[in-house]
Amino acid sequence: MKKLLLFLCCIFFLFSFKEDKHPYHVGSVEINYNSKSKTFEVTGRFFLDDLENALNTKYGKSLHFNDPKFKTQLNETLKNYSTEYFKLKNDNKFLKINYVGYEEDNESVNLYLESEAVVAPKKVEAAVSFLYNLFDDQINIVHIIVNGNRKSEKLTFPNRYLYQQF
Repeated sequence: MKKLLLFLCCIFFLFSFKEDKHPYHVGSVEINYNSKSKTFEVTGRFFLDDLENALNTKYGKSLHFNDPKFKTQLNETLKNYSTEYFKLKNDNKFLKINYVGYEEDNESVNLYLESEAVVAPKKVEAAVSFLYNLFDDQINIVHIIVNGNRKSEKLTFPNRYLYQQF
């Protein structure tokens, strides 16, 4: 049942890119533990226009994706934004999260983060509130994957916290 729900959410998310204005505010965040590097690799995927508006509203700027002259400013702004709107704990200890970068296309932005090294995560906690500063109907679908064990949860504004045991 969870796989069906996840599949339907993903299909809905992908097809909603076809319209110029989307009626739903949905993002996804995947937190994947890499046993080789012993880090959590985080990928956030958001509608380009929503993330752009969230950054411009938050920081009072006029930044634009798909314009190379803003790349340096966007990297700095996304680093600051990620620090504020994403937190990760392993076994009750906050992890240092490093901003890696972003990729964009015409309709979406992938945001990449990576945690400091941790050994054998058992209890993973996250605070995910991307785009909550812009939309009071924002939904973030969060997937945590540790050693192939995937657990997913839907966070709807204002709920930002999730806890998973592995």
